[in-house]
Amino acid sequence: MRVIGIDPGLRNLGWGVIDVAGSRISHVANGICHSQGTDLAQRLLSLHEQLTLVFQTYRPETAAVEQTFVNKDGAGTLKLGQARGIAMLVPAQAGLSIGEYAPNKIKKTVVGVGHADKGQVAHMVKIQMPGVVLTGPDAADALAIAICHAHHGGNGALDAAVARASA
Repeated sequence: MRVIGIDPGLRNLGWGVIDVAGSRISHVANGICHSQGTDLAQRLLSLHEQLTLVFQTYRPETAAVEQTFVNKDGAGTLKLGQARGIAMLVPAQAGLSIGEYAPNKIKKTVVGVGHADKGQVAHMVKIQMPGVVLTGPDAADALAIAICHAHHGGNGALDAAVARASA
């Protein structure tokens, strides 16, 4: 099964694609969509177009997105939520099931500690996928999200892939 993990961000939206066969995980690709434009609508459209191209190129069968955490900056949280909307919309347009995971669950799954930092996450992603070249911390986080989904997405992701294959 091909899984895409998406780390939503308004400036940098990370994505990572892995193939899962039983307990084996292999890296396919990773990258970062950089928003372009001066106003919010242009930036969101840019992210949508770039992520849609990733989906057309790699054809994932299921998707996983990090849940938004609320911080002290309400306006920043709202903008992140709008970028997360793009991260949810593109897989939905492709007809995919979407897993949603809290940041601590992702870190606990990949690193073993729920409050790991970005460096620890990237290190463990590299250990789990030897030879992977990460395009940046947002892409490393996206691969971690995909790995988390491979471990916890379980039957829902598999059932969705089987249903599409039978149709």
